[in-house]
Amino acid sequence: MPLADMLYSLTLSPPMLLCLVLVIALVESLALVGLLVPGVVLITTVASLAGHQDIALAWLVGAAFIGAILGDSISFTLGYRHHEQVTKRWPLSQHPEWLARGTRFFERYGISSVFIGRFVGPVRPIIPLVAGMMHMPPRTFAWANISSAALWAPAYVLPGYLLGRTWQHHLDIPPGLETALLILAAIMVVLAVVFSWGRHQVTRHGRLYRALAGSIRRLPLLRRPWLAMSHSGEVPLASMLLLVISLGTLSGWTLLVIVHDGPLEMDLLVQRLFAWLHSDLGYTIGNIFARIGDTYGIIALTLPWAVWLLVRKRVDALLHGGGAFAAIALLNTIGKGLFGRARPDTPDYLMGSFAYPSAHTSTAVVLLGLSAAFVAAELPRQKRFWAYWIALALTLPMALSRLVVGVHWFSDLVGGALLGMVVCALTLLHWQQQPRPSLRPCPWQFLSIASLALVSARVGFLPPV
Repeated sequence: MPLADMLYSLTLSPPMLLCLVLVIALVESLALVGLLVPGVVLITTVASLAGHQDIALAWLVGAAFIGAILGDSISFTLGYRHHEQVTKRWPLSQHPEWLARGTRFFERYGISSVFIGRFVGPVRPIIPLVAGMMHMPPRTFAWANISSAALWAPAYVLPGYLLGRTWQHHLDIPPGLETALLILAAIMVVLAVVFSWGRHQVTRHGRLYRALAGSIRRLPLLRRPWLAMSHSGEVPLASMLLLVISLGTLSGWTLLVIVHDGPLEMDLLVQRLFAWLHSDLGYTIGNIFARIGDTYGIIALTLPWAVWLLVRKRVDALLHGGGAFAAIALLNTIGKGLFGRARPDTPDYLMGSFAYPSAHTSTAVVLLGLSAAFVAAELPRQKRFWAYWIALALTLPMALSRLVVGVHWFSDLVGGALLGMVVCALTLLHWQQQPRPSLRPCPWQFLSIASLALVSARVGFLPPV
């Protein structure tokens, strides 16, 4: 059975949907974990699928009700019996303000805080934990837990369920496209959770980094290489893991693409999805992003910054950036010629060019990924994630524009993104081999305006390439 068919049959079966609602409600109410999981989005998505399948609403609300009770009960038990250990665990060890916020809420509302806190987003997963730490009587907590869950479950399930009951009629989604939507949503949620959790774990303050460093320092054969890599006090574990994971995934994904005769089933589903979403406005916006991500667009974006680096005499940063762009251009050319994968549609200006990997996507990942890494290095540790999330938000439309204009398969974008991450990792590993002076001060407002002006000129006056 093809993977997409298997996912479709599993996720749309009524027992699986009920189990998913129960698990999501449990995790969303669970201390520590609930702070990181977009529970409202997940419950709305699954409830809409259940409504689309006409699953009885009572079963769905019951599953959410049980999951919410279990999640708060587990959190209460953790606080009641293991409060000292919990506060020393990530993420509370790095974000004590979350616990302080929950404690203030509990002190303000007392016994009612468990009931009220269920509906207050920022403190929802923390209040049961705090109630346990404050040794609220278990019977009192149970009554508050059950009564609040009885109101919470229908309030959170009904909007998604009603959406699911009406989406096919009003949106007229072609058969099978629910699978593509579900797979894309699941990929985005999983990547967001993994990125949010993993990014911290591989830095010097993360538990994974500390555990690995402690193990290696006890092994004589590995201690010296580890110390040799830590010139700035921190081994570039994040870059090393990015290289290993992206290179391994790229190899496996490329094998999947080249052994498959024609586009993958997922490619066809995504193509149908974008054909269904097609509009003149969307096509125009897609063309704009496509032009921003081509050769002329990248030159327009980077030229002011390259001039500034020359003026600042930061040849090291300029060479690393230029080397990364040269490497990704060479690898894209080799890959397209080696695999020779046909495009879904080939306009005149792309005649003789092949699809895999997507050069637009890989170049955007290199440009924005390296920019995010350099910016994050200049920011306080607590604010670095913003640089990466902004880079991700800018890369995504540039990559998806290739699907909007119809010149790439979805798997081409995935291969391009993985190739770009390999080049980013190699560039960062070389950059981090020795301490580097700060790039501050940087007139980023002026440089950004200059880049936007050049990009606007490129979009308005130069043909696509």
